[in-house]
Amino acid sequence: MKRLVAILLLSVMLSLGVASCTTSKAPDTIRIGYLANITGDGAVWGQAEVNGAKMAVEEINKAGGVLGKQIELFVGDARGNATDGVNAIKKLIEQDKVVAVLGSNYSGINLACAPIVEAAKIPQIGSFPTNPKVTVDEKGNVRPYSFRLCFIDPYQGKVLADFMVKDLAKKKAAILYEVTSDYSVGLSEYFEKRLTELGGEVVAKLAFKQGDVDFRPQLSEIKQKNPEVLLLPNLYKEIALAAKQARELGMSEVIFMGGDGYSNTMLEMAGEELQGSYWVSHFSWEDPGLRGLLEKYTAKYGDTNPEPNAAMGYDIVYFLVDAIKRAGTTDGPALKDAIENAKEVKLQHAVITMDPKTHNPLNKLAAIHVVQGDKIRFLKNYAPQD
Repeated sequence: MKRLVAILLLSVMLSLGVASCTTSKAPDTIRIGYLANITGDGAVWGQAEVNGAKMAVEEINKAGGVLGKQIELFVGDARGNATDGVNAIKKLIEQDKVVAVLGSNYSGINLACAPIVEAAKIPQIGSFPTNPKVTVDEKGNVRPYSFRLCFIDPYQGKVLADFMVKDLAKKKAAILYEVTSDYSVGLSEYFEKRLTELGGEVVAKLAFKQGDVDFRPQLSEIKQKNPEVLLLPNLYKEIALAAKQARELGMSEVIFMGGDGYSNTMLEMAGEELQGSYWVSHFSWEDPGLRGLLEKYTAKYGDTNPEPNAAMGYDIVYFLVDAIKRAGTTDGPALKDAIENAKEVKLQHAVITMDPKTHNPLNKLAAIHVVQGDKIRFLKNYAPQD
């Protein structure tokens, strides 16, 4: 009996040992992380990016994967803030064992994550984090493992000011910005700098804090200065609220302008008030080069007017896969070098050449959009003239 028990125990231990080895073995896949705002106010963008990324992963896997392996996509929810973003990227790196992280679209989140990816030697490629410090620190040193596929706020601010003065023939602007947002503060500063260079003037510049919903005190003060343009370098919710309140206060002639923080969703909140307003983005779905992708996305998700983030989510996966192929490995330092030296990588929305000195893409055009009726319509591609 004792011998039988011993044999049974040994059998159980061996089976547990085999099971343990099986579960601990790393899967034969390439694990990619996507840091996005799946919940919170930024979910309208985050969900679109992840949908686009999933579509790209499915296509790549169907075509045979990369380096002979299938791709697995792991999503971390940054919830629209740096604290949750840091927690999410730590999980992606430490538990999910991803070889690279794509996203997020928020500058503040990527700034907080930069030390983490550098310590782990895991590349991060942001989608729309436009603050210059995301890839280059305060001392001018490039952050070795931080990249982006978008243009930056100095360029975006220059586009807005040039369009205001040269295309709209306006010289007097006011700014209502979020003092707690790296994006909003930076875009405001670069717009003001360029406007002054062009002979224009910021007649009022007032701030609010994250979570504020009543901007009437600031807008009342702005109204007294009679600006021709009101720059709203904010996210779509605050843009819509500010536009409604400005019109309620009698600011009927002022033209609203802003950067890439806008969303189709804001028209559901303030469509009438935003008519004739202008917004800068990174590209447009009306670009003929994106029609095929839009058709595929609509067929898969049923969305006929998705956020542009969907195209970036799709393209950023293909950009990373191109780097993995060129590196011939998913080793962090080698993959970082391949991303840094990317040249003329043809994507759906752009052809990307990475600047090794800044980790920013070179020579990306901006797209100007205008609100007409129930849509944010593409007006023109735009590049400021020095």
